[in-house]
Amino acid sequence: MQAQEEIEALLKRYFDGLYYGDATLLKSVFHPQVQLIGDVHGAPYQNSLQGFLDAVSSRESPHQRGEEFQMEALGIEVMNQVAYVKARCPMLGFYHHDYLSLVHDGERWLITKKIFTHAAD
Repeated sequence: MQAQEEIEALLKRYFDGLYYGDATLLKSVFHPQVQLIGDVHGAPYQNSLQGFLDAVSSRESPHQRGEEFQMEALGIEVMNQVAYVKARCPMLGFYHHDYLSLVHDGERWLITKKIFTHAAD
């Protein structure tokens, strides 16, 4: 499988994990030392992987709320064993914009950094 196809498969798992509130699926796409940084309503946000997974598990998922699935990759750039993804993740009343850094660890692609913000879309 080509890098682009592997990353698209990872993004499908990432989007599905967010949409369905599936922490196990989300955990499979993140590097154990992932950095999760962004802002929510202009306030700084930073969390550990476990903190993020716990938050996803404890909230009502977009699917449970009856929201339409609208998450999408806006761009994917790959160079050797690193990649960058810009994604749009509307959910839970927010229009999240994610900037994801990925690395291939010799076996698979993993998200090593998630930087996000939200904006009116």
